[in-house]
Amino acid sequence: MVLEIEEIMKILPHRPPMLLVDRILEIDPFKSATGLKNVTLNEPFFVGHFPGCPIMPGVLVLEAMAQVGGVAMLYPEEHRGKIALFGGMENIKFKKPIVPGDALITKAEIAKVRGDFGVLHADGYVDDKMVASADFKFALKHSEGIKN
Repeated sequence: MVLEIEEIMKILPHRPPMLLVDRILEIDPFKSATGLKNVTLNEPFFVGHFPGCPIMPGVLVLEAMAQVGGVAMLYPEEHRGKIALFGGMENIKFKKPIVPGDALITKAEIAKVRGDFGVLHADGYVDDKMVASADFKFALKHSEGIKN
């Protein structure tokens, strides 16, 4: 099943410029998802990172990868309206810079779930070569429950 941007925005609370997934290419709800982020020179972060040598910031690569996993986690109807919060990140590896013109393909898999908490593993690829990987600890929460 393919999800276009309109359906993604019904699932994730993110909006541009922080929405970093353009299409979900495959999804197995609450198990895994494969997503696409087309990286273009028009991204606002390229203005300062870095002038004359545009590279997608690593923290945004991680965010893009986590959002693909977020779609898998939040797709089931019973999770709609929740948000996925980071609890931590481990085993982070960057193997190659991501630059304008790249298509970042993320394969995300929910590795473990206990209640509203879990671990997600994601690998990012450009041209079928792994460029990044990480394990994300997450918590699913209703947005009204996170305010002070």
